[in-house]
Amino acid sequence: MASIPARLKRILIVDDEENIRHLLLVVLKKAGYEPTAVAGAAEALALLEDEDFGVVISDIRMPGMDGRALLARLREREEGEGTYVVLMSAYGGDDVAIDCMKEGAYDYFNKPFKADEVILLLRKIQEREQLQRDNLRLRRQLDEQFHFDDIVGESAAMRDIFSTVKKIAPFKTTALLTGESGTGKELLARAIHRHSDRANRVLVAVNCGAIPENLLESELFGHARGAFTGAVRAKQGLFHEADGGTIFLDEVGELPLSLQVKLLRVLENEEVRRVGENRNEQVDVRVIAATSRDLASLVREGSFREDLYYRLNVMHIEVPPLRARTEDIPLLINSFLHRFNRKFSRDVAAPDEEATGALCSYAWPGNVRELENAMERALLLCEGEQLGIEDFPPPVSGAGAALISAPIDDGDLSVKRRLAQLEAELIARALQQTGGNRTHACRLLEISHRALLYKMKDYGIDIPSGRGS
Repeated sequence: MASIPARLKRILIVDDEENIRHLLLVVLKKAGYEPTAVAGAAEALALLEDEDFGVVISDIRMPGMDGRALLARLREREEGEGTYVVLMSAYGGDDVAIDCMKEGAYDYFNKPFKADEVILLLRKIQEREQLQRDNLRLRRQLDEQFHFDDIVGESAAMRDIFSTVKKIAPFKTTALLTGESGTGKELLARAIHRHSDRANRVLVAVNCGAIPENLLESELFGHARGAFTGAVRAKQGLFHEADGGTIFLDEVGELPLSLQVKLLRVLENEEVRRVGENRNEQVDVRVIAATSRDLASLVREGSFREDLYYRLNVMHIEVPPLRARTEDIPLLINSFLHRFNRKFSRDVAAPDEEATGALCSYAWPGNVRELENAMERALLLCEGEQLGIEDFPPPVSGAGAALISAPIDDGDLSVKRRLAQLEAELIARALQQTGGNRTHACRLLEISHRALLYKMKDYGIDIPSGRGS
């Protein structure tokens, strides 16, 4: 049987009979669960305000609020991931069981009970939980293809990467993927996950540079109720969500030092601690990290922990920029063309010789993602049966370069249009010269980073996700 997910390990027992509470505590602890027992429904509700339990096992007949009333209260307050409620009683039979499940209970059992009966019921809950998570994952990925063979590339560099991925995928080793934005690091992370023994469990992807620093710890590790202003309910973190599966930490170089320490603890001890709590919880998570920054330089600068760097860098895969594997560009063009023709119900032919030459000679500072965006844009704008050079933006087609020295056409004296084309070309050249480093490109262009991002979007130049350098 697979390991018990952290959420389902925590079980709340509610019964006014001390001997029943004691018996269930012994049985559940022996089976690997983390049970807590209380004597009544009111006490249970108070405890549930501050703590999370995956399962509540409650007696029906109790002084004050009975088990059915407790079930109704739990159904009213349920938010996010549901709590499984199992009712038990020494009175009643099949009719009582049916009524309880109609009211929202997951299951029902009679007292006296057998230990194996209770454990089997909890295992069924675990299987149901896994099925629900798998269905959610499949729904999220319904329109996406993450099969290993869908990663396009026949260059020697990509063949080496594919070979490495196949070798490391079966093992729970930490992997560090480095390379410029848009090179396909997340796609490789998904390939590693898909070819591992965790393929039937969830992969959780998080961009460490896209979440505000004051929220990042709570997102990763969760928080207790009242841990900070606005924390009205306890929350599970992304590491809990990835329990039994894989977590992909994109742009890990953006993590603040305070969280680097906590990530190191997860890697070394496989434990997480939610914000506002003083106890650790075990998680079984494979970590794959990625960054477009030079972590070794960040270590020398003191902004990235050396011990965490070596712990992440167990298996390092450097993903080359597209300009370093130009022989893959025609393959990528055909792959994107096939996808977008199908997506938009079109039948546009591959780019002509002139357009193909321009696509292969362009430096692609945004890498594969920029090429993908350019192909989608071109197919949507194309009015003929075949993609031509005119269907691509000036930075790709090279129209801006010709404009710099071209004589002025008396038939087109639009200053606005000519300056826009010139601006697009200058931005493209700056990005090429800096290898896609937008901070350096801003200095060359003498514009702000915000202005650069806006103009890149306006002119169809790819904007890499997350934080660029």
